[in-house]
Amino acid sequence: MPNFDFLAQPSLPRPDVTGDDATAIAAEHYGLTGTVTELGSQQDRNFLIDTGTARYVLKLANPVFSADELHAQNAAMATLARSGVRIPEVMTTTDGSDLVAVDVRGVRLLVRLLGYLDGEPLTGVAEPSAEQLRTLGTLAGTVAAGLAALRHQGLARTTQWDARIGGEVVDLLIDHVADPAKRRVVRETVDVALARLAPLRTRLRVQAVHGDVTDDNIVLAAGGGEAGGEAGTTAGTGAGVIDFGDVAYGWLVGELAATVASALHHVPAAPLAVLDVVEAFAAVSPLDDADIAALWPLVVLRGAVLVVSGEQQVALDGDNRYADENRAHEWLAFDVARRIDAAEFEAVLRWRLENAAADAASPVGDAPTTGSPIVGLRTAEHHLADLSVTSHALDAGRWLDPAAEAGVLAAICREHGHAVTRYAEHRLTRASIDRRAASATRALSVTMDAPGGVDVTAPFSGELTIVDGSWRLRGDDVDLWIDGLSRPLTTAHVAQGETIGAAVTLTVQLSRVRGRRPPAFVTPSIPRSVWEQVSPDPSALFGTDLAAPESDAALALCRRDDTFAAVQEHYFAEPPLIERGWRHHLIDTAGQTYIDMVNNVTAVGHAHPRLVSAVRDQWALLNTNSRFHYEELARFTERLAELAPAPLDTVFLVNSGSEAVDLALRLAQTHTGRRAILAVTEAYHGWTVGADAVSSSIGDNPRALETRPDWVKLVASPNTYRGRHRGAASAPPYLADLDEDLAALDASGQAVAAFIAEPVFGNAGGVMLPDGYLRGAYQRIRDRGGVCIADEVQVGYGRLGHYFWGSEQQGVVPDIITVAKAMGNGHPLGAVITTRAIADSFAAEGSFFSSAGGSPVSATVGLTVLDIMRDEELQRNAAEVGDHLAARLRDLGRRHALIGAVHGLGLYLGVELVRDRETLAPATEEAAAVCDRMLAEGCVVQPTGDHKNVLKIKPPLCITWESADRFVEALDLVLATL
Repeated sequence: MPNFDFLAQPSLPRPDVTGDDATAIAAEHYGLTGTVTELGSQQDRNFLIDTGTARYVLKLANPVFSADELHAQNAAMATLARSGVRIPEVMTTTDGSDLVAVDVRGVRLLVRLLGYLDGEPLTGVAEPSAEQLRTLGTLAGTVAAGLAALRHQGLARTTQWDARIGGEVVDLLIDHVADPAKRRVVRETVDVALARLAPLRTRLRVQAVHGDVTDDNIVLAAGGGEAGGEAGTTAGTGAGVIDFGDVAYGWLVGELAATVASALHHVPAAPLAVLDVVEAFAAVSPLDDADIAALWPLVVLRGAVLVVSGEQQVALDGDNRYADENRAHEWLAFDVARRIDAAEFEAVLRWRLENAAADAASPVGDAPTTGSPIVGLRTAEHHLADLSVTSHALDAGRWLDPAAEAGVLAAICREHGHAVTRYAEHRLTRASIDRRAASATRALSVTMDAPGGVDVTAPFSGELTIVDGSWRLRGDDVDLWIDGLSRPLTTAHVAQGETIGAAVTLTVQLSRVRGRRPPAFVTPSIPRSVWEQVSPDPSALFGTDLAAPESDAALALCRRDDTFAAVQEHYFAEPPLIERGWRHHLIDTAGQTYIDMVNNVTAVGHAHPRLVSAVRDQWALLNTNSRFHYEELARFTERLAELAPAPLDTVFLVNSGSEAVDLALRLAQTHTGRRAILAVTEAYHGWTVGADAVSSSIGDNPRALETRPDWVKLVASPNTYRGRHRGAASAPPYLADLDEDLAALDASGQAVAAFIAEPVFGNAGGVMLPDGYLRGAYQRIRDRGGVCIADEVQVGYGRLGHYFWGSEQQGVVPDIITVAKAMGNGHPLGAVITTRAIADSFAAEGSFFSSAGGSPVSATVGLTVLDIMRDEELQRNAAEVGDHLAARLRDLGRRHALIGAVHGLGLYLGVELVRDRETLAPATEEAAAVCDRMLAEGCVVQPTGDHKNVLKIKPPLCITWESADRFVEALDLVLATL
C-alpha cells in the first residue's frame, strides 16, 4: 500500500469504530480489559483503556494510512525516547507485534497500543505563563533536533498539515467554509502569506518532523510543567509529547509554525508572547535566515489550514465533537495571526534572537552613542513637522492627499529653510479609511527636508555600503540606514565626523537588527517600547529631541474617571483615544480610522470645513445671548419655520434635545391648563426632570417603569416586532389599547394635556410604527383637547431620507416638534417648533430665555448645517445609501440566525439580535461582543433598546456607499465568527 497523499485523497472521515469494538480488540490482541473511553481525534479513532492498574491508548488508524507510515511513527517515538523526550511507550500485542490488522465491519484497520502519558495538555491552560510557553518551544525544538537525522520510507508522505502544500490544502478545502465573509478573509490572507513565502521555499530545510507539537499534544506534569534543568533541554520539565500521527518529511520551520499557531489562541491580547516559544525552540534547534523570514507567513498559513480542515472534518464527520469544538480557537488563532504584519514580526523576531540573553521586558536601552551630528545645524535651528493626528496642518481632509507630507514639509521649509519629521509619531498622513487591517502609521524613520541642501557626516565610524538602493553605515552596536544621500556608489570605511555626502531630502533610520532594515512605518500592534529597542530613536544624530509624545488611552481614561462622574458612561470597556473626526470617520491617536455608525449628532460629518469656517468667522465677530438683536437669529428661525409643516410657524431655541422636550411638555401643559401627559413605553426623551419623567426605557433606567411621576401615564409601545401586537398591520389593536387607557383617564377625571412619542422608535433601534398609529392616536388626543408632540430629536431632520420629518412618514402634523442633535452637528443646539397660539400661551408663565440658545454662533451653526444638507443633498444620500445599507443588512439576516430583524428607514436603522426568532429571546451579551469585535474591524457601533440587543446604525448623513459596504462586510465576518 503506498504512503498517503492528501492532495490525491482530501476526504478523511474517521473509521466507524465503537467503544464495544475497541473493548473487543483490546481484549483479543492485547489481553486488556477495563473501562474504555473514546478520545478526540481529527481523522483516526483513539480510545483510552483503563485497566484499573494502568492506562493505555488504543489507536485505530484511518484506513488510508499504510503500515510503513505507522512504523515510521513508531521509529520517531523510539528515536525521541533515546534523546530524552518523554513520549508514549509502544506496546506489543500478545504475539509480540507492534502493529496488528483487524476487521471492523468489513474494513481493514491497523491498530497500535501506546502507554498513556500522564499529565495535562496545555490546551486547558487559559493564560499560560512565559515558562509554560518556553516549555512548549523547548519541546518542539527538542523534537525537531531529535528527528533531524531520522530516515524512513514511511516518512515520504503528504499530509494536510505539511506546510509545503498549505496553499493547495486551502484551495481544496476552502469551499467547506460555508460563510462567505470567513471564506473571503481566509482566501485574501492566504494569498498574501503565499506571496511572501514564494521566494523562500527552495531555501527552507526539509527533515523528519512531528508536525503537531501543539498545545493539544504536549502534556504538562503536576505543577504546570514549568521549565527546569539547563536551557535548551527538557530535563526536569516533566512535559512530554504525544500524537505522532502527522510524522513526515517537512520543513523544519513548519514544525515551529505549528507550535506557535497553537499558542496564539491562548494569548490573543498579547500575541508577542509567542516570542518565548520561538526563542526557546531556536535555543535547541537554531533557525537560519530563511526560517526567520518564513515563520510568520507559515503561522498564518497553518492557521488557515486549521480553519478549512476543521470545517471539512465537521462536514464529513458530523458527530466529531473534537473537531467541532476546536473550530472556535482555531479561528481565533488564525484571526490573531492575520492581524500581525509579517515584516514587523520578522524584524522584532530577529532582534529578539540576536539579543536572546536579554529579557524581552527589560527597560528600553540607551540610544546608540554618537560623537557628532549627522548634519551641521545648531540645535536651535531644527524645525519639527507635526504630522500627528491632531496637526492643524492636516485639517479639512488634507491628510488624505498623497502629497500631504511633502506639502507640510515644504511649508515649513519656505519659512525656516528646512524641516524635520518626528520619531515614533503616528502620522495621520499614513492612515487609511474603510480599512480592513491596521494602518502602518508609526514612523521609525526620520526625514529632514532641506531644499538648499546639507552636508551629511558620519555620526560614528563604520563601513558605508549601498544595500537595495539605500546606504547602510554599520557601527559597533547599530546600523544606520540612509536614503537621499548623494555620493559615489562605492563601499568605504568612514570615520566619525567625516563628510560622507550631501542631501536635499535625507531619511535616516537606526536598526539593532544587524544587516536588516526594519519597516519604516509600523502598526500599533507592537508596543513602542519594543520598537525603541529594534529601531532606536535617532534624536542623538540631530542633537535635539525628535521623539513624538506618546498618548496613553488607558491613562486618559483613568483621568476621566477620576473627575468625571462615573454615571456618564463611555463606549467600550477599553476605548481608543479619539482625537479627530473627518466626515463619517473617527481617528484615534494611533492614526487608526473607524467608520462612525452611531453619530446621528454629527449629521453633516465631522470637521466639515464649511462649518468650521463659518463658526470661526462668527465667533470672531460676536457671540452673546439672544436678548440682543442680530440678524443671524432671524435667518435661522425663518429657515426652521419654512421647513416645518403648516401650521407650525414659531420657534424656541434651546441647547439640547432634553431641554426641547422639557419645554414642549411645559408648553402643552400651559396651553391646555392640564397636567397629564401620555407617553409610550420603551422611549427615551432626555435627562431633565420633565424629559426624564416621560422616558420609560429600561435600557437607560432599569427602574423607569416603576418611578414615573403621577402626571405621566404610560401606554403600550406600538412595537411591531416584539410588542403586545405585532406586524405592520397592528395599528388597530394598539389603538384599541389606547382607547382603554384614555377611557380609564376619563373615568378618573384626568384630562390629557399632551401625547408625546417619537415618529420612529429611536431608542428601540429604529422600529417603525405601524401605519396609521399616529394618525389614530393624534385624533384621539385632539378630540379630548390635548396637543400632540413629535420628538424628532433622533429620527428627524432628514435622517430618514425619504422624509425630512419622521411624522411625515405617518402622514400626520404634530402640534409641537422637538429637534436637536443634527441641528448643531455636535454644537449644543435644540429647538421647539409649534404654532403661534401655543407659543403665545406660554406667556402665562412669564418670559422665556436660554443664554446660549439662539446665540450668534448657535444660529450660524444651525444655518450652515441646513445649507450643507441642502447643497450636498444629504437627505437624498440618506435615502439612497440607507436603502442600500438596509437591503444588505437584511441579506445578512438571511444567512445569520442571530439577526432577528432589521428596523428603520434611511440612515436610522437597527439590527435586532435574538437567540431565537420564535421566542425573540434578546441576544444581549452577543450584541456587546459584536460591538467590541466591530471596533477591531474599524467600525464603531453600539447597542440600544430595552434589552441592549439592537445595533443602532445612525451614521453621519454623508456616509458613502463604500463605507456602508465595508461596515456590512465587517459585520458579516463578526457574526460568522462570534
